[in-house]
Amino acid sequence: MNRFSLWPQAASEQAARVDLLFIGLLVISGAILLLVAGLLLVFCLRYRRGSSAPRGLLPGFLRRDVEIGWTTGTLFLALFLFWWAGATQLRAKDPPAGALEIHVAAKQWMWKARHPNGAREINALHVPRGEAVRLVMTSQDVIHSFFVPAFRLKQDVIPGRFTEMWFRATEPGEYRLFCAEFCGTDHARMGGTVTVMQPEDYARWAAAQPQEENLAEEGARLFTALGCSGCHAPASAVHAPLLAGAYGRMVHLADGRTIRADEAYIRDSILQPKRDVVAGFEPIMPSFEGLVDQGDLQRLVAYVQSLRGEAAR
Repeated sequence: MNRFSLWPQAASEQAARVDLLFIGLLVISGAILLLVAGLLLVFCLRYRRGSSAPRGLLPGFLRRDVEIGWTTGTLFLALFLFWWAGATQLRAKDPPAGALEIHVAAKQWMWKARHPNGAREINALHVPRGEAVRLVMTSQDVIHSFFVPAFRLKQDVIPGRFTEMWFRATEPGEYRLFCAEFCGTDHARMGGTVTVMQPEDYARWAAAQPQEENLAEEGARLFTALGCSGCHAPASAVHAPLLAGAYGRMVHLADGRTIRADEAYIRDSILQPKRDVVAGFEPIMPSFEGLVDQGDLQRLVAYVQSLRGEAAR
């Protein structure tokens, strides 16, 4: 039987920080409300019609000090709140190194998850408690939004782009997953569950799933099938950038800019290769726009990510 609660359950590290920020804003707003209401009440009683309270002008220095005081106080309070909220949000953007990476694809009207060992889920997501989990997400049709209230996390999932979020669950259990962006007729039915398990239970669950090729292995086969290895292989006669160890590095471009080789850069290099040409190379790569779908892009990006350690061999 569910107990009535005025406060939603918190089941992640991010939830604790968001709740603290919300409580802080609530306390500050309540204090300002009480101060203003109290001053109004005092002034209404003291300066009511017929009272003997003095109504002359305040001395000039007092008027100036009051103006400077409340303006400065309001400014510093606004700057403090901006810093606090901004720091909380920025901290939630960068996942720690070694986070468990799970790929999520949104589609009317379901969530499809793919684990590193190839295990697949639909409208469900199993994660270990206490471990950082990084979700790399894309949409196959329209804009969706991945929302888990117990984690205090919401991230738009956009077609033609990779978006990501990360969390560290703290409480085992099942938590509701929603789509928080209107996405069509059955938007209200697009949901699921996030199951947080003890690490040993998650390991047993993952081992019991059907063993399939993971995204990187599927990406390697697709990489060869599309002919990409004919240019990017080390022994290729074509002068093209090598991909081993490229993911995550800073890339110098022909126009003088420098950009990090992240998921978005790899995706754009596949679909719009002439936009960000690597310095020292000719723009000879053809576009694969229309030849690969969002699922293929996820596979190819995962394959390039898997090559990050090969540069050291």
